[in-house]
This record gives sequence, structure tokens and C-alpha cells, in this order.
Amino acid sequence: MTAFPLTWLYAPGDRPHVVAKALTSGADVVVIDLEDAVAPDRKAYARAATADLLAGPPAVPVHVRVNALDGPWGEQDIAALAPAPGLSGLRLAKITSPAGITHVARRAARTDLYALLETALAVERAYAIASAHPNLRGIALGEADLQADLGMRDDTGLDWPRSRVVVAARAAGLPPPPQSVHPDTRDLDGLAASCAHGRALGFLGRAAIHPRQLPVIERAFLPTEADIERAETVLKAAAAEQGAQALPDGRFVDAAVVTAARRTLSLARRR
Repeated sequence: MTAFPLTWLYAPGDRPHVVAKALTSGADVVVIDLEDAVAPDRKAYARAATADLLAGPPAVPVHVRVNALDGPWGEQDIAALAPAPGLSGLRLAKITSPAGITHVARRAARTDLYALLETALAVERAYAIASAHPNLRGIALGEADLQADLGMRDDTGLDWPRSRVVVAARAAGLPPPPQSVHPDTRDLDGLAASCAHGRALGFLGRAAIHPRQLPVIERAFLPTEADIERAETVLKAAAAEQGAQALPDGRFVDAAVVTAARRTLSLARRR
């Protein structure tokens, strides 16, 4: 997997032909969904089809979003898929406490885990969840469920929980979280604007539910030519003189600014 995945494309586990298309879509990560996208009477089929697919190495990294641990299917999902040679990660739906992470880590000891925070309780415990176990590689919001839990009519009130998750991930030494999905697959202008807002909040990349969303997300999170030029200027200045300094244009350069500049240039290599 690229060091900075920007696109995470969901595909329903009970539709193998859709999963096959997702694997050739250009997404950095394909997320096979066994949870919300699959009806109860299709859960067993989706699990078996996903296990068959992951019996060998797929073309791109594949994560599987398993069903909630407190429901009737989550434990079965983990038992069937954790040993799969082609699995790159398990995305754990509706996590509400560190105990859920440690439980799965015991059952899937060699698997990278990703926690989805989808309730008010999960957001309140964001740092405790993010730091629960070394196998946890990332956290993210499940915004649709969170809005329902909070009784929100739209996403106006989500900026605080978004920032909470960004801060918790950083405090726990995890990568910046990707944004939650933009549910209108035809509203590409709205998607671009939402991505720009998410980038300003500290998110990196985004989950998608349709391949047409992928190039919009990638453009939104890749650095612009101006970003690259500024980063190169910072690194040249840092190489020429140790310690904090001010550039001719008035920008202040210290260790944190240098770190950000290096990340910008790492992302720029994807262009």
C-alpha cells in the first residue's frame, strides 16, 4: 500500500462483480463491505465470496468491513476472514470502546485493524480507542450513523467530532484519518468542496462509494504546484541553516513546518 492512501472504495461483499470492478478502479484500497451494504439473508454468501476472493493476493490492498461485534455476524466474519492470505486489514464497524479492539486483536493477531467510530460514546472515547492496541492502524468516523445517533438533520454539527477524531489519531501516533463517504455520487462539486473542508480540518483522503468519486478525492488531497513550491522552499532553507528561521516572504520555519513540507513532497510524488 502507498504510504499515503487517498482513496478507499467500498464495494458490497455479496456482489462479486462489483468488487471485481472496484479492484480495477484505481482506488488505493478496496473495502469489501459485509455490514450496511449487505442484507441479513445475504451475510453468509457475502462472507464466503469474500473469503474465496482473498484466498490469493488481490491486485490492490483489500480491507473488509465486518459486522458489529455485538451482533450475530461479526464474530463469524472475523473467524472466516482473519486467516485469509489476501486480507490487508479489518475495518471494525460501530466500535465503542478499547475492549472491542483488544478482543479482535486477540482473535486476529497478525491483522491490521481499523476502527470506525459511529456513535457519540465512541467519539468521547476516541483517544482511548485509538491507543488501544499496536495492531490498530487507523480510526475514522462513520458519519451517517453518528448523525442518526446525535439526531442531526444535516452535517452542520459534525465539525467538532471530525476534529476530535483527527486529534485523537495524531495523539495516538496514527495516520490522519480519511473522511467519511459523500453519499451523493453525482454531486461531484459538493464532494470537492467537502474534501477541501476536510483537508483544512486535517483529514487525509476519503472513502468513496462510486468510482466516479475517486479522481475528485485524489485531486482534492494532492498538493498543488504552489504547495509543492512552498514545501521545496522550506526544505532548502532548513538544509542551509539549522534551527528556526524566517523566510524572505515572512513565513516562519521550524521543525513542525519542515515535517509538513516533507509530507507534502511525499504526496506530490503521486502526481
